Amino acid sequence: MNRQVCIWIMMLPAIAGAQPLPSLVEEALRNNREILAAQKKYEAARQRPSQASSLPDPTVSLGYAANGWPYPVAGLGRDVTSNAGISVSQEMPFPGKQKLRGEIAGKEAGAEFEQYRAVRLSVVSRLKQAYHELHHASVSIVYVKRYQALLRDILRITEARYTVSRAAQQDIFKAQTQFSIFETQLVRYEQERTSKEIEINALLNRPMGGHIEAPLEMALGDLPGTLDQTLERARTQAPMLARERKMTERNELAANLARKDYYPDYTLSGGYFNQGGMPPMWQFRVDFKLPAYFWGRQRAAVNEREFSVSEARHNYETAEVSLQARVRQDYTAAETARKLAELYGKSVIPEAQLALESSMASYQTGAIDFLPVFSNFMNVVDYELMVHEEVMRFHVALARLEEMTEVQ
Repeated sequence: MNRQVCIWIMMLPAIAGAQPLPSLVEEALRNNREILAAQKKYEAARQRPSQASSLPDPTVSLGYAANGWPYPVAGLGRDVTSNAGISVSQEMPFPGKQKLRGEIAGKEAGAEFEQYRAVRLSVVSRLKQAYHELHHASVSIVYVKRYQALLRDILRITEARYTVSRAAQQDIFKAQTQFSIFETQLVRYEQERTSKEIEINALLNRPMGGHIEAPLEMALGDLPGTLDQTLERARTQAPMLARERKMTERNELAANLARKDYYPDYTLSGGYFNQGGMPPMWQFRVDFKLPAYFWGRQRAAVNEREFSVSEARHNYETAEVSLQARVRQDYTAAETARKLAELYGKSVIPEAQLALESSMASYQTGAIDFLPVFSNFMNVVDYELMVHEEVMRFHVALARLEEMTEVQ
């Protein structure tokens, strides 16, 4: 009976209607409003390069010049300064400026794409972390209920021994107290499960109050390569770094554009003027915008852009250092959790179960008192909850690593 009792503590039934994580990830990618907003922001940014690289709209002017009277074309055909005509003017940036503006907008669009990738990865990571925390809470509820059932069996044996004066009343009180403690743990795990269901429903854009079921069996899994491989993937794949690279390139182009502002833009214009019976008049002109106050405007603009380039480079370096630190921390956390889960599962828990079985057999025969049985029982409880907590920590750390390396 004792071995059977100890073994069914670890037997967890599959939950009917459990929602696998991959299907929830797909649903989040389709329906999460944070992702959709980031996608539309990126799509809006994609429209800017063609706008920025286009010429300004031309200007068309219609008018007349009159002599003698202010009404239209007064004196037309009689006075050489009377005419009616049309002129067209086009503002032209100095060669190279237009291309740079388009490239700057292209880098900004690229940065928005990396931000869109970052939002997708962040939502998926948060969903996976909440899912595994939900899984931990659900399994812990099942475990605690099983522990209560086993504790009832122990309590019945203790009460029977007490009736024949072979057990102390304090042993019964101790078991009853632990039963109440299990009740408080159930309340805490229920609250945690509800909290994670709310978080998952929000990420999926589902109505609040929906129930999320996770399968109770969860494989431990493997680490995504070595630490050096993970760091290298983060350096090349992390959206946060890619975005900072795009912003650095954008600011370098903006500095080049600011230097070109030392050169004048110009406006081309041409027109036709009808003079009645006299020969028509044609006009062509070029107007230059001279950077006459370059020491107070263009020079300051160049300095500003160069400082922005320096800032962007520092931001990139800061992001890289922060990323490496986060990868190292989460990789170490995942590696440690995996080792602990294997150690608990392969040696600590089996040994604790054997100790409980042995003490239960000895307790029933009166060879030992209640305290060793209770102590061994609590060891099994603590170790089994610990091993599943380490499994949860492994998957949570893995989800954070996936966010930084885009490896799923």
